Amino acid sequence: MTSHDKPIAHLLARFAADHRANPMLVERFGEDIHGRIVDVLGNSLAATTTAVFPVTSTVVRTWGGAPHATAIGLNQRVPTASATFHNGTLAHALDFDDTHLPSVLHPSASVIPAVIATAEAVDASYDALVAAATVGIEITNRLGMAGYDDALGNSVFFERGLHATSICGTLGSAVAVAMLLGGDQDVIGHAIGLAASMGAGLLEANRTGGTVKKIHCGWAAHAGTVAAELAVAGLTGPPTVLEGRFGFLQAHCGDRVDLAALTDDLGTSWTLGDVGFKPYPCNIYTHPVIDAALMLRERGITADQLDWVEAGVAKPTLRTIAEPPEKKANPTTGYEAQFSGPYAFAAAMLGGGGLGVGLQDFTDAAAVEPQRRALAGRVRMVESDTATAAFPRRISCVLRYGTQQGQEGEIAIPVNRGFGARTLTADEHLMKFRSNASTALPAPQVEALEKALQRLPQTSMTDLMSGLRQLAPSHGSPDRKGY
Repeated sequence: MTSHDKPIAHLLARFAADHRANPMLVERFGEDIHGRIVDVLGNSLAATTTAVFPVTSTVVRTWGGAPHATAIGLNQRVPTASATFHNGTLAHALDFDDTHLPSVLHPSASVIPAVIATAEAVDASYDALVAAATVGIEITNRLGMAGYDDALGNSVFFERGLHATSICGTLGSAVAVAMLLGGDQDVIGHAIGLAASMGAGLLEANRTGGTVKKIHCGWAAHAGTVAAELAVAGLTGPPTVLEGRFGFLQAHCGDRVDLAALTDDLGTSWTLGDVGFKPYPCNIYTHPVIDAALMLRERGITADQLDWVEAGVAKPTLRTIAEPPEKKANPTTGYEAQFSGPYAFAAAMLGGGGLGVGLQDFTDAAAVEPQRRALAGRVRMVESDTATAAFPRRISCVLRYGTQQGQEGEIAIPVNRGFGARTLTADEHLMKFRSNASTALPAPQVEALEKALQRLPQTSMTDLMSGLRQLAPSHGSPDRKGY
């Protein structure tokens, strides 16, 4: 038990219930949440062109059930929980989703799909949608921070090989859905208690391969939705599910837990401003390496001039983007390439598109391109004391290089693009959305969807997703107009 006179789940549930109809949330965070919806939908549309789309779309159609919500890329509705699984998978599949620091969570990829599908199913107001998304993301981030160990300089979840995004995102999604379903404080509390038994995700695929991580956020959104629906129907959870001896945090993080991170200044201090948008479709630990490569190109240095490259990054990131070295220098698929520091450098030097590195740089064909592999093989990933000290509040890099002509130099990236003073501009956000959406839709339909999203605060998610179902030329009828 904590020093509070009530269990933590009770306090979080009261916080959610109190903010369900709080106009401050729309005034303060409405524009931000709108941007996250746009980002998630753009990422999801792009993912409909990847190999994960037929997997999840086949599964959710096989499941069947009452059609309440849109599965992106299909011209039909499916059950709400099925839509959240499918859409959450698409939102995270390209590793292009927003990121909270220092917990290194991707909160929107589970919470936003859960909110969108539920809001569509119950025809919720935009204000209710914003409130649910804001609170769901806040709780997700705070759970991540409860498992962040400042002395360790890393998340305890990650140290144990656990994917905090999907584990914490399950509870955040459950709270958001329970809010939209009209659950009172007790129901929201039980949704937390149930969701704590459902969150899961392991990170071994980041190291040695496999595509299971693509479904992590989809499963979190799905499990959170099911937990909320069960709570509304009357199933109950343990009141001390978070801090108890056999509770969520003890099970996942042991004794290295900061319980105060869950409740201190709850409702007065918000984490949404610490969630940055990704400019590049790959693991965030590779981003400052990409930034350094792009700066190297600006200096006029070309790939064929480089003799050696040493990329200094934070020590905890090496296990994800540098180990094992042979595999990271020679990815066999585009997905493996997304988690390779050496390949990310090569892609930034030899590729291009989007905001500097684009989706076309992480295809299976690009990953095995001989020139990229040759350059990746000349990149040595090492620990930088500076980057380690800054991590994970900032993802940074110190890149040293030498040319065939004997020139040597250094480039320091103190903070990765998309965060802090380097946050993406409105034009860059729009460029990212258009680039993503255009991989799945022709230009006129991208423009129609963009205009529909601009009207979102004045329209319902039900109407928006109805129009989106008509924009599935690759997966539905090509003569559908939409909007």
